Amino acid sequence: MFELSVEGYFSAAHQVRGYPGDCADVHGHTYKVKVRVGVGKLDKIGMAVDFRIIKQHLDGLLAGLDHKNLNTISFFEERNATAEYVAKYIYDSMKNKVDNISSVTVWEGPFYSVTYHPDEA
Repeated sequence: MFELSVEGYFSAAHQVRGYPGDCADVHGHTYKVKVRVGVGKLDKIGMAVDFRIIKQHLDGLLAGLDHKNLNTISFFEERNATAEYVAKYIYDSMKNKVDNISSVTVWEGPFYSVTYHPDEA
């Protein structure tokens, strides 16, 4: 199995409703995102997937999140815009555009990340 990864960034605001601390207030992060794609076979020129295809779809999605308040996006109306749900949102948004996504990791800054694996959810 080959696993490719493509990374991107976006900056956005959010608040965690019901959180007993500072995160209940609106605040922002520069999020880092990594999308991983798993492929069992290479094509006839020795590629699993063209990185540019993954990057194009990821960049388009992240552009729609950049400098937004995540809580105003319909996906987050009934759930908090936590890093966990941001990872799931990105996975769900990408899965119909890029085959074989194996996971999505989202960082809220340099030290904290969460990885969504759909097969384990």
